[in-house]
Amino acid sequence: MHRASLRSVLSTARRSAVLPPRTFPRAATPRNVLSALKAAHFSSTAKTQGTMKPSKKLTVGLLSGLVLVGAWFYKDNITSALDRRSSSSSSSSSSVVPHAVIPVQKPIDSALLPEDDDQPKRIIAVDNESLYTGTLPAGRKVSKEVDNSGRKVVEMLTPEQATEKLRRNEESYIVGRGRGVWRYDVVQIPSNDPIEDDHSEKIIEVPQSVSPAGESLDGATSDWMFWGVFDGHSGWTTSAKLRQTLIVHVARELNATYKAALSDPTLTIPTSASIDAAIINGFVRLDNEIVHESVEKVFKNPSKLVAAETLAPALSGSCGLLAFYESRSQLLKIAVTGDSRAVLGRRAPGGKWTATALSEDQTGSNAAEEARMRAEHPGEDHVIRNGRVLGGLEPTRAFGDAFYKWSVETQLKIKKEFFGRTPSPLLKTPPYVTAEPVVTTTQIHPENGDFLVLATDGLWEMLTNEEVVGLVGRWIEEQKIPAQKESGKPWFGGLFGGGGAKTDGALPVEGESAEGTGQRQPIRLRQWGVTAKESERFVWEDRNAATHLVRNALGGRNKDMLCALLTLPSPYSRRYRDDLTVEVIFFGDGADKSGNVTVNEEATATKKAEGEVKAKL
Repeated sequence: MHRASLRSVLSTARRSAVLPPRTFPRAATPRNVLSALKAAHFSSTAKTQGTMKPSKKLTVGLLSGLVLVGAWFYKDNITSALDRRSSSSSSSSSSVVPHAVIPVQKPIDSALLPEDDDQPKRIIAVDNESLYTGTLPAGRKVSKEVDNSGRKVVEMLTPEQATEKLRRNEESYIVGRGRGVWRYDVVQIPSNDPIEDDHSEKIIEVPQSVSPAGESLDGATSDWMFWGVFDGHSGWTTSAKLRQTLIVHVARELNATYKAALSDPTLTIPTSASIDAAIINGFVRLDNEIVHESVEKVFKNPSKLVAAETLAPALSGSCGLLAFYESRSQLLKIAVTGDSRAVLGRRAPGGKWTATALSEDQTGSNAAEEARMRAEHPGEDHVIRNGRVLGGLEPTRAFGDAFYKWSVETQLKIKKEFFGRTPSPLLKTPPYVTAEPVVTTTQIHPENGDFLVLATDGLWEMLTNEEVVGLVGRWIEEQKIPAQKESGKPWFGGLFGGGGAKTDGALPVEGESAEGTGQRQPIRLRQWGVTAKESERFVWEDRNAATHLVRNALGGRNKDMLCALLTLPSPYSRRYRDDLTVEVIFFGDGADKSGNVTVNEEATATKKAEGEVKAKL
């Protein structure tokens, strides 16, 4: 028997709100100024409420063994299970389970449990202070609570089951538009139950009445391409609101800005600064609708039911990361509110890849953000406390989070007439949190094999910018079809296929680390006690680039760790990893020139009923 004593580090829980059941259409019809625009694709993902991001102050608990899947164990089996250490355990020194108590609330889907009861099962017993590894004897079932002491026993996912869970929500699309983007991959892995992250994608074909075609497109119209990832907290309601409406708000502002440029004889297209302003306006106006216009509606119609539905996106919160690519100019705009991150990968002349962060994490631990906050709220020593706004919220910019934006009077009125909480005693000069994004501009070079990775902060807690780019770069090399070079096609054209995994795990990336630049570092590796070298950590097994990143973030070659982290049930998994949403966008012109967006079935969890997403809303 092996025992690892653990100390629990808990963080203040964010509250969540509840909305009625929702439906999630694959497409939505634009109104007003967007009615003239044709969309090529729109995808959405459901999510619901969960818990706050835990404190980043973590304690490592070492466990030379493996972990967990939700299921119960009979009391009379506990002695035999814990009297021996699993003889089949053979994990490396990097196979680590973080500290925390991991009781389980309910059994998992029986389809995920091993069917063969004739073999011993690898298990872990958990009580309020310790973890114990052991083996469940053959013929014994994992099916019930151990005893009244709070000790639980859970069974670990097999590598096959872990892979099935990784790929359950993956999506991949081939963009046959011939406008500088040929594919994008998406995956989500929940930690909260249900997941609080969300995402949205939209491609809009812009008529010449809004943006006249340029010579680079041979008289064709331009495309506006959007990808967004939304990291919710205190529930799913704010991130779901962003999925439904943020791109529409931004596109409406861009539409007005481009039309205004056409009326100016000195311009043919808007200036870069005016495009930035349009994106910022879209963010800020949506947040004003969420936080302030919702309150006005509720006070005009004082119903608790109306208040619960209307105020839900204000009471929870979400970070927002949006990429906007204009196909004519090949300019990429990244707008970030919060601590999700965008990183560009580009092939260097020497053949390796370079990683360039296109956003900076906006948290109380970022020196620039702290300085801005203190300048806006002079004399308030606790405006940033322990790296958090008023000691509570980690992101310094976010949608929703109205308790950091409403006045004390508004909060007390809402609490008295409907529901809510007592305002923080530190609340003096709100708003403390803003949804105003920071926008960066990058010239894309599809001929250099550029690709973009967008991800919520859960990924960046586990991998550096350079590791992410190196993993995708090496994945491209592993997946490409050798015949493409012979046919004269660019290496990034067509569907990926072929290629065999190399025996080493070296990453073809060059450049400096982002440490000390305000970027979040992969603290989870310290929490898990990972000491393996880079060449020993990574694998290349997945057709979906986003799934490939998540697999390697959660353990990679160390299948024991991968299975352990994917086995942990909610809400206790939140102490070890966050919700994960990852998108990888590949720039370039593929072989498909149909003008449509189609499902890439090789890298998608299930065949989509639509088969093909038409280039219209």
